[in-house]
Amino acid sequence: MCNDCAPSDLRALEFVLQEAMEVEQGVGISGFVAVMACLAMAVFYVAILYTPTLILRLPPPASLESFLVRRFICAAVSSVLSLIFCSLILPIRSWKASFLFGVYGIRLDHMWQAVVYPVLLTSLMYAGSVVLKLASLVNSWKEYWNAGQDHSSNFTNNVLQIWIGRMFSIASNIAAWRNYFVAPLTEELVFRACMIPLLLCGGFGTYSVIFFCPILFSLAHLNHFLEFYFQQNCSLVKASMVAGLQLGYTVIFGSYASFLFVRTGHLIAPLVAHVFCNCMNLPVLYSQRNVMMEKKPKSKSPQLGNSTRDLHGEEKEAENDEHTLGL
Repeated sequence: MCNDCAPSDLRALEFVLQEAMEVEQGVGISGFVAVMACLAMAVFYVAILYTPTLILRLPPPASLESFLVRRFICAAVSSVLSLIFCSLILPIRSWKASFLFGVYGIRLDHMWQAVVYPVLLTSLMYAGSVVLKLASLVNSWKEYWNAGQDHSSNFTNNVLQIWIGRMFSIASNIAAWRNYFVAPLTEELVFRACMIPLLLCGGFGTYSVIFFCPILFSLAHLNHFLEFYFQQNCSLVKASMVAGLQLGYTVIFGSYASFLFVRTGHLIAPLVAHVFCNCMNLPVLYSQRNVMMEKKPKSKSPQLGNSTRDLHGEEKEAENDEHTLGL
């Protein structure tokens, strides 16, 4: 680690690691050990998902809920073991909670910057999606205006009812818990909080880590190709296209998430970006004007845009899994 690292520069995480580890005394790990450890954690994160059926010989899950609960447990076990494994390899000075949590980016200082700035930066990629949702909201408001409704009270109440209903829908949907909580948390713990400190302590440069770590993150999603091809009986071409698309944007997002983690030294930064991307799905890059401004049939309640994911049904959620960053 360099001695001139400061929290305000690109290598804020390196500053935290320098404070918590014994690298300046020459105690460190080799680059080979760091890479092998990262590979082992990536393989273990994927392999443990199939442990219940392949190793424990449990019967196939009877429903989507039981299937996801199994994966939640496996992902949690993988994350905890990876954190323990990483702490045994890294040359941490002390086993105090402040040192351990700091290495993994679990901190309380500068919390609001680590949340607000990544959300604002990530939202720039979804400008098209936001514009479409706002256009839909404006069209709904115009419908209320033309219908002579009570513009101030009814419209606001209906909007609030829609959003409250959607929040309750998310809270009761186990697939939503997978996309918005379990998958982002466990993946960021393993692929950012564990792997990046290992690679930095292994002698890799900041930019090398930002571009190398996402490769492991992307390859960990290759299991979806086998699931699409064998379990969902998709054609080889369709399974390859879906897996290729997923590999592409997981590399891009992985690089971005790694940058946020290294830049801020906070695990919460890539975590909120991960959740935000899963909520928004793939960015809207193109929309025809006539589609965007199309007048919808009048209804008694305004619609807040057509989301690509229907949070009110598990089946619809499962159909769109290839477009999310998750288990």
